[in-house]
Amino acid sequence: MPSFVPPEPIRQLRDLTRARTAITRERSREVQRLEKLLEDAGIKLSAVASDILGVSGRATLESLITGNRDPAALADLAKRRLRRKIPALTEALVGRFGEHHAFLARVHLDLIDQHTAAINEITTRIEETIAPFRGFRELICTIPGISTLTADVVIARNGR
Repeated sequence: MPSFVPPEPIRQLRDLTRARTAITRERSREVQRLEKLLEDAGIKLSAVASDILGVSGRATLESLITGNRDPAALADLAKRRLRRKIPALTEALVGRFGEHHAFLARVHLDLIDQHTAAINEITTRIEETIAPFRGFRELICTIPGISTLTADVVIARNGR
């Protein structure tokens, strides 16, 4: 007996959701590599900022890369809620971040940005491909704990 072969749109959706998952995992690994690099340089940004790639974290990283090593000036780049933590942030930014770290941090940030762009492109394509199943996706999303991303994967694996 031959195995079930889902219709073309489901096969495409399956490929797209698998690719998005794989690239998302790789992006997470790159973020971890960046965190490890910062720790190696004595910069403990992730101990104070919940998201080192948020607005404040990104501004701090970009400033470090361009040569600013003054912890107080770097901490002053904090935005919104992180401004309340400026004393702790200043302390976390005291380290030995040098040109070697700056070079590698730039490489990691560029790779993270490339992964983010690819994830966004794939998500746009998923939105196009899932159009015939949109009603079913909306129904699945009414289940508590099921996000749109999860619903996409459920549809891609089960063929609706």
